[in-house]
Amino acid sequence: MLSSLSAQEATPIATGQVLDKIVAKVDNYILLESDIQKTYLEALAQGQQGVTPPTRCEVFETLMVNKLMVAKAEIDSVMVTDAEVMLQTDQRFNMVMQQFGGNEETLAEIYGKTADQLKSEIEEVIREQLIVQRMRGKITEGISVSPAEVREFFNSIPTDSLPFFSAEVTVGQLVKKPEVNPQIKEDIFEKLRQFKQDILDGKADFADLARAYSEDPGSAAQGGDLGFFRSGELAPEFEATAMELKQGEISEPVETAFGIHLIQLLERRTGSYNTRHILMIPKASEDDLLKAERYLDSLKTEIQAGKIEFAKAAKENSDDRATSDNGGFFVDPANNSKRLTLRTLEDPVLYFTLDSMEVGTVTKPIRFEDPREGTKVRILFYQSKYPAHRANLEDDYEKMKAATLRKKEDDLLSRWFITAKEDVFIDIDPTYDRCNALESR
Repeated sequence: MLSSLSAQEATPIATGQVLDKIVAKVDNYILLESDIQKTYLEALAQGQQGVTPPTRCEVFETLMVNKLMVAKAEIDSVMVTDAEVMLQTDQRFNMVMQQFGGNEETLAEIYGKTADQLKSEIEEVIREQLIVQRMRGKITEGISVSPAEVREFFNSIPTDSLPFFSAEVTVGQLVKKPEVNPQIKEDIFEKLRQFKQDILDGKADFADLARAYSEDPGSAAQGGDLGFFRSGELAPEFEATAMELKQGEISEPVETAFGIHLIQLLERRTGSYNTRHILMIPKASEDDLLKAERYLDSLKTEIQAGKIEFAKAAKENSDDRATSDNGGFFVDPANNSKRLTLRTLEDPVLYFTLDSMEVGTVTKPIRFEDPREGTKVRILFYQSKYPAHRANLEDDYEKMKAATLRKKEDDLLSRWFITAKEDVFIDIDPTYDRCNALESR
């Protein structure tokens, strides 16, 4: 059911200029010009080497399909729960707050809106993203690609149109978190026990203590409130302690990989729970760091002597779970490949360290700062380097496999779109008629 917007629906400012306008409607859901502009600029900024960025029309079409999925989800009763939305909204909001050290005034200055306004906007975006994910998953459920399909897709690309990939590297890390002096930990445990007693005696307020003493920048400004999380999403020791509490009850101090916590259960719902905490992080002394360096230096010696492979050493000894499961190697989340461009590493320290290394070598122990867990030590293994090149199946199979799967999913979504668009009312502003978004599918 298609039509064109008969008149511009816009949000005017005092001068009569158009600040924003509705460029499409899909049933009760609207698409704004600002949505297209924001997504288009983000795509340009995040563009990958060798990949042609989308046009504004392609962005418009993608966002239109998303709105159609949301509208069809309502018709087909494919919904997400408020608890799911709240859970991810809290997590996303806390990540934003961490960037500003939990300071709401700085956030308001940068974004031009209050924390509550920003959280409300994040909630709206999260809800649509979850619905689109669920609908896309339902439509493309069970799709996979075979090696033959990957070869067919690759061979269908004209030679002069094959993407050009910049130089890539394969690099791994083996991380050691220093063992902190037991007395430092005991002092923190005692301090948190005293906090609990002061709260129970009415001498202090949990939220006030969290704002003053908690070292979790994402929650301290909110009085330690972490928001809702599902089972398995927080540290096992934290969750086990929280699940033993009654609503409003405060735990004894508990240690996790992130530090030592005083926890209060705020609310429990089916499948999720909300807590607040005061986090204090034991700081490693110089002696603690030197012990970690000596430990890694001995591992480096064994690796260089061929007594143990780097990947095996990382799996068995690294304290960084994000990389240890991959044998210590960094992985591109877009295609699960261990071959990364230097910009994919997104770490200037790694960039400059690799620039001074020879392929096949392991660094001496290097100290670095983990934003959540303080100073750690690591050794880096520069396994290999690949020169810039045109795409080929031997070197770029994982990238081609990911592209083949996306193409297969897009083809299926196009066929779904042809039928689905007849079930909803669609209005498009004349300025986007040129895109032929609906006719092209």
